[in-house]
Amino acid sequence: MSEPKFFKMPASVRLQDIASWAEAEIYRGDGSIEVSGVAPLEDAGQGTLVFFDNTAYLDQLQETTAAACLVASRHKDKVPEGVAVLVCADAYRSWAKVLGKLFPEALIPKEPGPAAISERASVDSGASLEENVTVEAGVVIGADAEIGAGTVIRANAVIGQGVKIGRDCVIGPNCTVQHSVLGNRVYFHPGVCCGQDGFGYAMGPQGHLKVPQVGRVIIQDDVEVGANTTIDRGANRDTVIGEGTKIDNQVQIGHNVVVGRHCVLVSQVGLSGSCTLEDFVAIGGQTGVRGHVTIGMGSQVAAVSVVNDDLPAGGRYGGTPAKPVKQWFREVAALRKLAERGGGS
Repeated sequence: MSEPKFFKMPASVRLQDIASWAEAEIYRGDGSIEVSGVAPLEDAGQGTLVFFDNTAYLDQLQETTAAACLVASRHKDKVPEGVAVLVCADAYRSWAKVLGKLFPEALIPKEPGPAAISERASVDSGASLEENVTVEAGVVIGADAEIGAGTVIRANAVIGQGVKIGRDCVIGPNCTVQHSVLGNRVYFHPGVCCGQDGFGYAMGPQGHLKVPQVGRVIIQDDVEVGANTTIDRGANRDTVIGEGTKIDNQVQIGHNVVVGRHCVLVSQVGLSGSCTLEDFVAIGGQTGVRGHVTIGMGSQVAAVSVVNDDLPAGGRYGGTPAKPVKQWFREVAALRKLAERGGGS
């Protein structure tokens, strides 16, 4: 069986072009050098480009036979002789820029060829699609839905009645979008469910009475949502995801949640109803946030934490319940010492 390559390297690229894309300076090497591939340090060979930003991989760097390496200034003299050196402010970020130029289809994959609406899709006559919209087989688009130019709706997705989707979006296979308004350049990975009703019940001895969820989901521009993530619509106000926010796979966002701009939510984060994340908040994987709390702008919460109370802006927090990381570390150290003292009993 042949070994397929899903993302093929384009024709060889000169080092000076890579330096321009990476916003890097050629510290050592000839700008006319041809780069014909990219690779991790351990697999790099002649003609390939690598990057280095973590000293844990210093041994691999010193053994590399790559053609060129992206590094921060503090690491430039660690690169072995014979390897061209591109100095940049942030090697990983520059690496991302270069890969984006070389493999644009890996950022947001779109099928080659002209936009088309599959004969095996079901598009309601009352839906409105702008020019150059692609609708693949098995898609269902409801009445009064609006889809902007350049958007791709992948196989078997369901776009509900009245949903608004902006321009240059990608709605992945098997996604379900209901009661939602999406901005431009929104990317849903496969299996996202957006706009279903939130989990709301008036509980009592007579039974649990379902509360109608009459809000929407508002997703602003340049938001990316990972596979199998769920975003509930608001109960009596909207669930909102701010522009530029990046959400990993299998994240749960409850009703009435407000996520600010350029936040990062890692896999299996759970946001309970009516919590608020201000701009630039980052939350590590498997962290839970209680309903009705606010996490201040720029705060970071470590993985596998539980946020029970409001967290001030700009801090770093972790633990159960979440607290400033220095306090958390002291508590963990104290518990360890206590356990060691009683270890023989």
